[in-house]
Parts: sequence; C-alpha cells; structure tokens
Amino acid sequence: MEVYHNTYTLKNCKYIVNPDGEIRKNLNIVIQNGEIKHIGKEVEGEEIDCSKFVAIPGLVNAHTHSPMVVLRGYYDDAELKEWLNKIWDYEKNSLTKEQMRIGSEIAILEMLLNGTTAFVDMYFNPEQVAELSEKYKIRAYGGYTFLDQLFDPYEIDKKQRGLKKSNYFTPIVNMHSVYATSERTLVLAKQLADEIDTWIHVHMSETREELFTIKKKTGLFPVQYLAHLGMLNKRLQLVHLGWVASWEIEMIQKSGSTVTYCPSSNMKLATGGSFPLKEMSRKGINITLGTDGPASNNTLDLFKEMKVGVLLQRQMYWNVDVKAIDLLQSATINGYKLIGVKGGVIREGYKADIVLLDANLIYPLADYRMYSHLVYFVDGRYVEKVIVDGVIHNKRDIEEQLIERVKDLERLIT
Repeated sequence: MEVYHNTYTLKNCKYIVNPDGEIRKNLNIVIQNGEIKHIGKEVEGEEIDCSKFVAIPGLVNAHTHSPMVVLRGYYDDAELKEWLNKIWDYEKNSLTKEQMRIGSEIAILEMLLNGTTAFVDMYFNPEQVAELSEKYKIRAYGGYTFLDQLFDPYEIDKKQRGLKKSNYFTPIVNMHSVYATSERTLVLAKQLADEIDTWIHVHMSETREELFTIKKKTGLFPVQYLAHLGMLNKRLQLVHLGWVASWEIEMIQKSGSTVTYCPSSNMKLATGGSFPLKEMSRKGINITLGTDGPASNNTLDLFKEMKVGVLLQRQMYWNVDVKAIDLLQSATINGYKLIGVKGGVIREGYKADIVLLDANLIYPLADYRMYSHLVYFVDGRYVEKVIVDGVIHNKRDIEEQLIERVKDLERLIT
C-alpha cells in the first residue's frame, strides 16, 4: 500500500474510461488529498508511469456478506431455503468471532484484488469490518443485522447505536428480510435508521415462496408491505427483487429507493423469477450491482458479475436491449450514488477511487471495443493497482497478504 499525503500524478494513462461513454487517451491524472485535481498534460508531485494501464472508476459491491468466506463451498448445490437453514445452523452453533474476522479480512483483500473500492456488507461483525476497513483503506458500509431467528432486535438496536463512522467505515441498518423479521422489528429498524441518519439494507422479494408468505401474512406484496409501514423511501436499498410486480416497480420509482441486482447468487440458489432491470432502468431507478456473499456466488469479482448480469437479462428477454455499459454503470456511478460519495467517474473534483488494468492483456484495443472488453473479457486478474481515496494498493502486495490470511483461515477450520 502506498500513501501519498499531498499530490501525485498518474502519468500518461493509455485509456481513461468513464461509464457514461466518455473515453480519453494518453492523459495524466493529478491526484491531491484523495481527490482528482486535474486531468490533462499537467504533472504535479511524484510521477507514476501509467502508459500500460487502462484507468476506470472504482467498483462498488453493493451487497455482500464478507465473513462468509469461511462458508465458501460449505453447503452448495441446494435451493435457497435449504441452504439458508444449513447456513443459519452453522452460524448459530459453530461460527466464531475469530473466523468472522479472518473471513472478512480475506474478503476485503479479494475485493481489492478484483478492483472493488467500496462494499455494502450484511453480517454480524460490523465492528470488525470497521476496523479492517481502516486497516486496508477500503470504503465499507455495514451494521448489525436484524434477524429474529438468531438475535434479540432490541439488543441489535443497542449495539448498532454504538457503531461510529470513521474515515472508511459508515454504519447502516441491516435488516435480513421481511420474512425473517416481525413487524415490531421492522418498525424498530426504521426508527433506528431515522435516528442515526442512514439507510436500510434488506433482502427483498427473492423467491416466490417469500412473496406468497408475506401476502398470506399481511395481505400485501413485500414491497407494498414496506410502503404500508412507511419504510419505502430514498433511504432504502432493496436487494434481489426477482419476484416483483409492475405496480411495485412504480412504487419503488416514486419512493427513490435503490435496488441491487445479484444475478450469480440468484441463479446458483435457484430462486427463479427475474430481476426487471430493463423496466427499472426505463423508470430511472438507481440500479446497483452486488456479488452477494462468497458462500452463495462464490466469487467476489464484480467484473464477472457484470458479464453474468448482462447475459442473464438477454436470456430472459430474448433481446439485447441491456448493454455492457448498463452494467458498468451499475457497478460504478450507481454504486457511488447509493453510498453518497462523489465518485464512480474519473473527473476533476471527484474522489480518487480508480482501478488500473493491464492494457497489454486487453486486446485488440480500440475505443469502440472498450466497453465490450471491460464487461465480457476482463476479470479481476487484469487489475494491477486499486486506488481508494488516493491510497494506492498494488496487486503483488494484496496477493502476498491474501496468501498469509488464507493460511490463517486453514488453521482455524481444520
């Protein structure tokens, strides 16, 4: 990790690619105090040769469960309900704080290695994630999780209030799902989010069974139910939405809520349904992208997720209306809109959250091929450097740390 406290220059970037269609070539990026000061021919401070790099904005993993690296491959090839019951049993009876910490540490290193500069986490160890985000200089958003089957909601509320914002960590309210929390818990989570001024992050309408369960219990569809409780607003992040009605999409649009697409996990756990990306995009809904957890994906590579996300939409709709650039926007600028940070594009005045890819391995290089390459060809192996808030992470350094942490994990679970 290289920390430049004042000013430095990414010199002669072969390509600078933004998710809105702008491609620039052979320019310098001057970074000062964690922000992009200038893009052009000027040079300030120490120079870093970027003539062999493609620069893109940092990626935001809008939904994951970082400690579940520990459970990667633990109980695969099962449908969601069966899988969840097995996972919850392990979490309740076997998972230790030490395992959670090392799981989150490995996940953070994997995400950095794959070009992720920020992530939204749902699990039970946010105090560890907060500490690790400061250690590794990555933007993290997380909190204790309301889940009635495992935790007393009032205890979660109390612990959540003890979490503090820091340079790299921001507390949010995690609510597992509508089906796994009582109405009392949902109201408590809403009050908490309002009082600490943050957003709620929740799994929503993931399966057909969930839809029928909530309809039978409340007389309403899941999104309608949250609206009934006053929870559907701009400070709500809805994850999955494979089973959502057209009128619920209208409600989401009017509310200003953000949605998150996790295609690989949905297919792996056979949740069925279809995330209505095209319909939501047409209505201007902020669509973000997540890998989901390392036990349900099982990778944390957002490049792979972008590709899968496009291909699944085309398979469902029998057309190519969803383009590569749409998913790049979900993984970058839309993610930054969710977390409330001025980033997701490489422009003057924006945060210096940048990924540098090895241009020698991306071929044939041409402007008109670039978005295709970034989504259909490139994956995390092409990442050479990741810059978060001006702090530079080098591939070799991340790999060395990852190898050591994996050794620690093996000692814990064998």
